[in-house]
Amino acid sequence: MSNLTAVTDANFETEVLKSDKPVLVDFWAEWCGPCRQVAPILDEIAGAHGDKMSFVKLNIDENPVTPSTYRVTGIPTINVYQNGEVVRTIVGARPKAAILKELEGLI
Repeated sequence: MSNLTAVTDANFETEVLKSDKPVLVDFWAEWCGPCRQVAPILDEIAGAHGDKMSFVKLNIDENPVTPSTYRVTGIPTINVYQNGEVVRTIVGARPKAAILKELEGLI
C-alpha cells in the first residue's frame, strides 16, 4: 500500500499548488526503472513525515501537461511545492539519506 496519492493534470492545482503544507510530487512512469527504485523510499519517508508534508505522485505518460509546465525532462523528478512554487527539485534516483537531506527544513 503506497503512502503516495496519485494526482493528475486535472487536480494538480487543487491538490498541490493550493495545499496548506508543502507537497512532494514524484513525477514517474510505469516503464521507468529508477522510478521503481525510488518509490519505496518515498513511501517510507511519507509514512514518517506525512504529518508535515503531503506526498503525491504524477504519472507523466497519463498526465503530460503538468510535467511540461514545470519542465520535467527526466524521471524520476521530485519537486517540492510550497505556496504554489517549486522550492526543491531532485532529479534521478537517490538514496533515502540524500532525499532526506534535500528535504531538510521542510519536514
